[in-house]
Formats: sequence, structure tokens, C-alpha cells
Amino acid sequence: MNPTVSPGSGKVKETDQLSAHSMSRRSFLRYTSAAGAAAALTATLAACGSGTSKAAPATAGSTSPGGGTAQATQTPQGTITGTLAYQLSSGFDPMNASAAPALCANAHVFEGLVDLDPITREPYLALAKEQPTVSADGLTWTATLRDGAKFSDGTPVTADDVAWSFNRVVDPANAAIIAGFVPFIESATATGPSTVAIKLTSAFTLFPTRVAVVKIVPKAKTATAALARAFDSNPIGSGPFQVDSSNATTGLVLSNNTAYNGPRPALVSKIVLNTTPDDNARLNDLEGGQSQAIEAVPYANVTSLTKPLTADVAQSFNCLFLMFNCSAPPFNDKRVRQALFYGIDTAKVIATALDGYGVPATSYLDPANPGYQQAATVYSYDPKKAKALLAAAGVSNLSFELVTTNVSFIANSAPVIVDSWKSIGVKATINTLPSASVYSNSVPSNGFRVLAASGDPSIYGADVDLMLRWFYYGKTWPEKRERWTDATAVQVSKLIDQAAAASGTQQRTLWKQIFDIVADEVPLYPLYHIKIPTGVDPTKLTNFKPAKTTGLYFLGVGRKG
Repeated sequence: MNPTVSPGSGKVKETDQLSAHSMSRRSFLRYTSAAGAAAALTATLAACGSGTSKAAPATAGSTSPGGGTAQATQTPQGTITGTLAYQLSSGFDPMNASAAPALCANAHVFEGLVDLDPITREPYLALAKEQPTVSADGLTWTATLRDGAKFSDGTPVTADDVAWSFNRVVDPANAAIIAGFVPFIESATATGPSTVAIKLTSAFTLFPTRVAVVKIVPKAKTATAALARAFDSNPIGSGPFQVDSSNATTGLVLSNNTAYNGPRPALVSKIVLNTTPDDNARLNDLEGGQSQAIEAVPYANVTSLTKPLTADVAQSFNCLFLMFNCSAPPFNDKRVRQALFYGIDTAKVIATALDGYGVPATSYLDPANPGYQQAATVYSYDPKKAKALLAAAGVSNLSFELVTTNVSFIANSAPVIVDSWKSIGVKATINTLPSASVYSNSVPSNGFRVLAASGDPSIYGADVDLMLRWFYYGKTWPEKRERWTDATAVQVSKLIDQAAAASGTQQRTLWKQIFDIVADEVPLYPLYHIKIPTGVDPTKLTNFKPAKTTGLYFLGVGRKG
């Protein structure tokens, strides 16, 4: 998992104390050992404590799982306003939510049995009352729910809701986006009013943290297709906040869930999340005092904010990637795809569009990820090689439409990329659209060829297996978007599964093999990974810390001033 970067230092910073609801390292390792867990998992869980059946109140000096120290027990009060850099392009149903604002909101609204802290990425007990236990063969995990847990509509969270939430995710008929993260889950069954058993098809070494991707939803609100559609717009969760309103272009409003009794009590009564891809609009929100925190401070302004405003910069996975229609000539020839990567002066793109706040991709993962290994193929700027690859593929006078999303660093990068391609005899016209339109209209169309967009699966979790499954496993990305379905694509899927069943050196060796293949095939591949500058007014917030992923997170954060 990605470590938290201490603001302004670039150094890994550990959490100061342990939550009363975080997990027992000894217990967790005992369970994961029974499932054949890799020794590497010990580092992930090293900072965890024991679980209890009821939420401990937020008391002075106790750790807020959101990354800071919680204030004394108090009635939630005040409003936090933040401005996000992405717009709402999906609904909120956690099995299919993919838009950055929706995922950010969901971290405040929904709970899993176990959740990952959005800042530290450490696991902690959420809806689970205590550490889930595993059978001797590693194939069945049993969890007991937190006493008195309720959804925001006041209805109790039951074992039936939990079992339903898992089963709807793994049901192929639902085509859940996150299903590819949990292919090892066969089914879930309520074995008592507050006890659920999760059956696996095979032992999975990362289960204790991966289970966090499945958020618990009320069965009564999602049992039919019609109910699920309504729920997608009006979600109901058991987390500390609830969604009051949302708008595809302007943002959303969350309010305190008064029925919440879990480990992360709300310290404010309302969270307003404005959304805009406009750099100046976000900066104006921060400098004008309308927002206490903003995502993606414009790179030109990172070092020029006026005190007390600060910009904390962290290396992230979030990237500009190129994605191809791998079924359409000439992009069905990997040499053409490779040529376009060799034909980009990435250093110039980063300098021009990001003011240097990025690193050229040398592998699928960013260099800050503990699972990073350099790929065998690294795309330096080499126009001569690019021309030779195009010639070998029998392609000349290549011309196409480059679709891009309207995220600022993507829109700013596109002209520099297109200008680079001119030097290898390639002409591209830019068509910039909102993300919602890109993925609902442009990419599915028969005329789609090349996309430049941003992507950050680390918002779900940063372990290597999860990161690979997002873009290279299942149907949503490889089959439906990349149209990458040949023998090599099948091989990558099999290698991901093999690595999931392995551990230690063998697992890392398999992951390296995958990194090398996707770097060579480039059906979808990062050009660079960005550094995220998060702007904040520290005089207005207590305990706020920036994330290394997209989004702003206010769990355990209070308002002052």
C-alpha cells in the first residue's frame, strides 16, 4: 500500500496513535496465516490495535482513523467546504461507482466490514465487531457485525444486508465494476442475525484488506433493478455522513448521519464538495475563503500561496494514460501503439503542462508504491524508433481523433502530445469532453481510436493485485473499453490470478512479468504519474491531512474559525 507522505517533507509518516477500533496485528496475522497469507502483509497491519463492539467516543488525544487526533466528545457542528478537481460522472452505488467525487463521498457514507483509512491506507474494523475469523482450510471467513449499527434511514444493518451486498457484487448478471477485485469470493450467507460467512473459491492472501472494497448496502433498497437505479442516485449507507444532494457539474452536499455509532463519529454537521475541472475556480475558492481545502492546486501556484494557505505535494499513482481501441486497425498492431509512446517528449509534457509536478512512467505503478518494479520497456523520447515501428507496421500518414477528458492536467497535456507526434508524421485532432460523455458515448462508439485520460484505481486500495485488476482484468476496461481480448490479454488475466495465489518472491516475480507484458503491449498505459498538490487553510480545519489519491477526506476532521 502507498504510505502517507508527511506534508512538505516527502517522507513517510506513520500514524501517531492507534484507534480503539483498528485491528489486532497478532489476531489478523493468525487468520491470514491460515489462509496462506504472504509475509509482506505484516507490514500493512503493523500499526493496528484491537477491535471493540461499540464505537469509542471521540475523546481528546485519541486517534481519528481519518489521519489525525480527534477532538473531545462533541455534537457535530459547522460546515466544511472543499473543492474537487473532477466532476460527478457516475452514480453512488458502491459496486459500480467510478467517478472520483462519488468514491470520495462514498468513503464518508458507506462502510465495509473492514475499511482502509483513506490517508494511511491502514485497515481498521468498520462494520465488523471484531476480527473476522477464518476456517482451517482458508476458504470460509466469518464476521460478526457491530452492535446497534444502522443505516442513515434508521433501519438496522443485518447479516442479510451484508450477505446480500457481497452476493450482488459477485453475481455476473450485475456486471459490478468492483467484481474483478474479489473474484475469489463464491458467496456469502447470513448464519445468524448479526453473523455472516463468506465462502471463497480459493484461499486469497490479501483477503483481510481486500474485503474493504465491498461496501454494505440495505437489501430493501437494492433488491430489484428499479430500486437499485433509485439507490444509485440517492444512496443510503451506515457511515458517519449521508448524501443530501448531488449535481453532475457543481458537486454534492453531505450531512451528519445521526444514526451512526461506529468508530469515526462526524465532527461537523455538513460537508459541501464543490466540483470543477477549472484550475482558477478551485484556486479562487481557496484564496477567497469559500473552501477550506481544494484538490489539485494549479501547479503554477503551488509555491505562491499566501500564508496561512499551504499546498502539500505527494507523489500519486494518478496518471495520464493513453488507451487504444486494440481491435481497430492500425491500433490492433502493438508496434503502432508503441510508436505513439516513443513519439512523445514526456519530459516536455511534464514541464509544460505540470510545471514539473510529475514523473515519466517507468512501469505501470508509480515509483512511490511499495510494489513498484521497473518494467523491461521504458518509453523514452525516440522519434527515430517511433518512425521505424510505424514503417515496420506498414503505417504512413497516420491521422486520428485524440479524445481527452476535460481534467485540467489532461487538457493541458494534449496539445504538447499532439505537437510531439507531428515529428513522427502523425496527425491528431483533439476532442475534449467531460468524463461522463467520454465513457458513455465516445469510447463505446465504433469510431473510437485513442483516448488520453486520467486514472487512479489506488482510491480503492494500493496493493499490486488490486491495481492490476482495475485496468487489465475482467470486462469493463480490457474487453469493453480497450477491446484488448487477444491471447496476451488472456495470459495477463491468468498471471494476475496466479500471483494472487502466490506469496513472497514468487508473487513479485509474477507481478514483474505482468509489468513487462503490459509495458510491451500498451493497450492502456501511463505516460506519466502526477504529484498531487492539495491546498488547505490549516486555520480553518482540525486534523486534516491530504491523500495520495484523488479526493478530499474529512473523516475525523473538525471545523474551526
